[in-house]
Amino acid sequence: MSQDPGTEIRPAAAELETVGEAPPQPAEVQLPTKAAESGQRPRHLETVMQIPVSVKIVLGSATMPVANVLKLGRGAVVPLDRKVGEPVDVVVNGRIVARGEVVVLDEDSSRFGVSLTEVIGISGPHRAA
Repeated sequence: MSQDPGTEIRPAAAELETVGEAPPQPAEVQLPTKAAESGQRPRHLETVMQIPVSVKIVLGSATMPVANVLKLGRGAVVPLDRKVGEPVDVVVNGRIVARGEVVVLDEDSSRFGVSLTEVIGISGPHRAA
C-alpha cells in the first residue's frame, strides 16, 4: 500500500479526538416496569410471541439407497427405525423440544395428536436428523 507524500497515518483513536466524538457509552439497561411486575407481557414480547414456528412430529426415519427409493410406489411399506409404542419426537424449527405418545383425539377420531411425556431442556444441541 503506497502513501501519498503529504499524508500522515494516525491511529483511529487520535482521529476521534480531533473530531470531538465522545467514546461509546454502555447500553442502557431497562428495569422491570409495572406491567412486567403485574404479570402482563411487555409489548415487544407480545410481538415475539406472534412469530410462527414450524412444528413437526417425527414418527421415525429410514435410510435406503436411491435405487430402492426409485422403486417405491403406491402400497410400498417403508420400515422406520422406531417400534410401536416408542415415543415420537416433537421438533420445533429443526430442534427436538419434546417427546410424546401418539393419541387419537376424542372430539374427532379421524385425527391424531401427541401427548407429551418428556420436555427436553435447551442445554444440548438436540437437532433433528
